[in-house]
Amino acid sequence: MSALWTSAEIARACGGEASGDFDATGVTFDSREVQPGDLFIALKGETTDGHRFVDGALAAGAAGVLVSSEIDAPSVRVEDTTRALDDLGRASRERASARIVGVTGSVGKTSTKEALFAALDRGGPGGAHRSVKSYNNHTGVPLSLARMPRDARFAVLEMGMNHAGELTALTALVRPHVALVTAIASAHREFFASEEEIADAKAEIFTGLEPGGTAIVPHDSRHRDRLIAAARPHAERVITFGLGEGADVRAAYLVKAESGGTLVTATLPDAQLSFTISQPGEHWVTNALAVLAAVDAVGGDLAAAGLALADLGGLKGRGERHRIAVDGGEALLIDESYNANPASMAATLKVLAQESVSGRRIAVLGAMRELGPDSGDFHAALAGPVTEAGVGYAILVGEEMAPLAKALGPRIELAHVADTAAAIGLAREAIGPGDAVLVKGSNSIGLAALVEALAGGKS
Repeated sequence: MSALWTSAEIARACGGEASGDFDATGVTFDSREVQPGDLFIALKGETTDGHRFVDGALAAGAAGVLVSSEIDAPSVRVEDTTRALDDLGRASRERASARIVGVTGSVGKTSTKEALFAALDRGGPGGAHRSVKSYNNHTGVPLSLARMPRDARFAVLEMGMNHAGELTALTALVRPHVALVTAIASAHREFFASEEEIADAKAEIFTGLEPGGTAIVPHDSRHRDRLIAAARPHAERVITFGLGEGADVRAAYLVKAESGGTLVTATLPDAQLSFTISQPGEHWVTNALAVLAAVDAVGGDLAAAGLALADLGGLKGRGERHRIAVDGGEALLIDESYNANPASMAATLKVLAQESVSGRRIAVLGAMRELGPDSGDFHAALAGPVTEAGVGYAILVGEEMAPLAKALGPRIELAHVADTAAAIGLAREAIGPGDAVLVKGSNSIGLAALVEALAGGKS
């Protein structure tokens, strides 16, 4: 494998001193993820110091380490490893010839990022790069840039925030050719007074656009005009996507596919495409339209994108489906355990409503975090989507779910428990053959453990 970085390049990018020559084929700051040939960056955090794990990283096969103290090993020494990570990401961006898409939003940014990567990579296998997992913050974004291959044709980089000003710094590092906002919703409301403030914070992504860049915004959002106005000073083109009349990239025709996904005929400014989106739910149709808008904006292959969307599998914690064995047969388990806010809860409950079942629809719903003083109202408002989904039994997890338990009252059978451990036992007892089970909640609730317990690591 050719070198991603040489020690000399690392030292030059970070203003450091190399102990000698070495070549790195990858980059990581998590010693548990070190692969042979990686550069391990020893970051200092509030609770731990990556320098403690240098020996383990080298034992795992790291080609060299980026450190702030002198060590007897292949290394580049700098004053501040966190600043050096930014510098390495910045140097990667400087040398890149890739067309870069920055993705943010309150809902769907990771799913859209993964789908967009699959679409671009299908048009030229091996030519696309993306941020992995949800590496979308002040350390994840520069790491994703630093990992970008020299010869990448496309890159898709996710950017997240929970405070104003964060995206301004991230997008200045990424300098995207295309900036995509998936949706605006009441996520992280603990840190914002209104959804309008969230829209303004997400719109910061446009400030880093390269000259001649494209802004892509959700047509059906009530914040559409606000986003467009924020994009205009920075974007040469503003493209809208959505289901409503007037969207630049729009689903002109929709029909449910036998597989559970959706057959879509999409119209773009200069093209029309018919394809299948494998994932169920209207929100995935919207995600797919955003993907097509971005593929078109960077000059990708739209036909290949359609094929990729048809083959897209479920993402762990974001729609992955498991057939689980229960007494007397099987049940469907829908894993949406990674995160939750009011909009994504409503969207996935709609998906549950569309499932054909011979048993019951069961919802295991964890508390939604970071919603601020209106948290109780947001949780109580889920009563409508839960009942409209035809849920026969609900397990509500976390103290924040008390308002929803009260709002549902006697309408459906439910249990309200304090934590995931208690929910696991109830779920095992409740699930029967032919049931469809939705599991969704904020990541900090830990419902991934419930999915693991029920699915046994098999899908």
